This record gives sequence, C-alpha cells and structure tokens, in this order.
Amino acid sequence: MNNDMQTREIREQVRASYGAIAREGGSCCGPVSPCCADAPAADALAQRIGYSPDELSALPEGANLGLSCGNPNALAALRPGEVVLDLGSGAGFDVFLAARKVGPTGRVIGVDMTPEMIARARRNAIRYREQTGWDNVEFRLGEIEHLPVADASVDVVISNCVLNLSPDKPRVWRKIARVLKPSGRVAVSDLALLRPLPQAIVQSVQALVGCIAGAVLVTETERMARDAGLEDIQLRSRPEYVDGIADWR
Repeated sequence: MNNDMQTREIREQVRASYGAIAREGGSCCGPVSPCCADAPAADALAQRIGYSPDELSALPEGANLGLSCGNPNALAALRPGEVVLDLGSGAGFDVFLAARKVGPTGRVIGVDMTPEMIARARRNAIRYREQTGWDNVEFRLGEIEHLPVADASVDVVISNCVLNLSPDKPRVWRKIARVLKPSGRVAVSDLALLRPLPQAIVQSVQALVGCIAGAVLVTETERMARDAGLEDIQLRSRPEYVDGIADWR
C-alpha cells in the first residue's frame, strides 16, 4: 500500500469512528463503550484534566463527549475580542468554552472533518445562543490538513487530542502557521511519546482512533512546529492527565 492510499484509509477509519461517536455517544476509547459513554463520566474525566465544574455546567447538553486529554483553553489565556480556531472541534466542547472567554466581540471557529460531528455541534450552537444571547461561534466542515480558514485571520489556534490522529502532521503545523496572525499563538493538548511505540500498537487502527497509535515523539512535535515557522515553543508534560484517562477507561 502506498503512502497516499494509507493516508486515505487512516483518515476514513477515523472519520467513520468519530461519526459513530457523534451519532451514538461515547469517546475515543470506542463508540458507545459502557465505561465511558455517559455524561457524568465524561464530566468527571474533564475535571481530572483541568476543567472546572462551573465551565462544565455552562456547556450545552451533549457538547462533552469525553474526547479530551487536556485543557487547551487554560493554556491559551484567551482574551475578549479574539478570534479562535479549534482544530477537530467535535461536538463543540472547547469552542463553547472559548466563546464565553472571548465574549460577544470575539469569535470561535470549529473545524471538523466528520459531518455527523458538525451537525451535532451546530445543534448545540443553537442552545448556546439561547443561553448566552451571543452569535460568536461557527462550525465548518473540513480537514485540519486543508483548513477552510483565511490566511493570517486567527489570533489563537487550539486543539484537544486531535493532531495525533492526523496522518500528515507536518502539513497540519504548516496550516496552523498559515492561518495565524503575526502575533498569534497556539495551545494544543495532545498525547505525545517519550519513546517509540511497539509496532503492533502502531498498526492497530483501534489504537489510532483511541488517540494512541498516531502519537509521535515529543521531540518530533517540537521539530514540526519549528519547521512550520512557529517560535517560543513550550512543551509541558502532564502525566497526571494520562493517569486520569487510564483510570476513567
């Protein structure tokens, strides 16, 4: 199988799995898994990885599908009036939290490649607008390797446990650099490796959809970001988040 065929196959496997999650509930430990499909469990995980009960209670029902592995909103230090882009926005979990921080003069754009996730997020956006009276969120269908976003139009890019799923990570980092304003910044929460994975895990699509097999070394992540033109890169290890995810599953 050549690289292009393999890339397409991985992308379609991920799209199909996350489409099922959007339709039926669940998380990246598998669609409709009895250990992690319900909302209380998803909220419990979110609190273990840095989200406050107040943040979670303000979300539209159904926005938290338990797909997080960190809190990029906390890293981003968002300010009122900023334009934020969320890569792999799912049902809108981080979009809605970011939108409350940037306020009615700001804007948050969610991009996801799964039509079912976009449809679910747009339904959630109706409830968000009813709750807040603000029209500052939107969701666009697209792949993070081919972002449907204008050059130099975004103040902050965030992403939560998504970049590891991409079969072309260097391209994603280049697209991030393209859409950022000159003074823009990036806050990504993701799984990264301290040493290579066993080949048997790398070859498992289920592990890929479970946010494991697609992860790369921390040093490789830093190299890709620098090669894309990003500067002042800070990498922070949060092993307690991994422990929280493991306990929850």
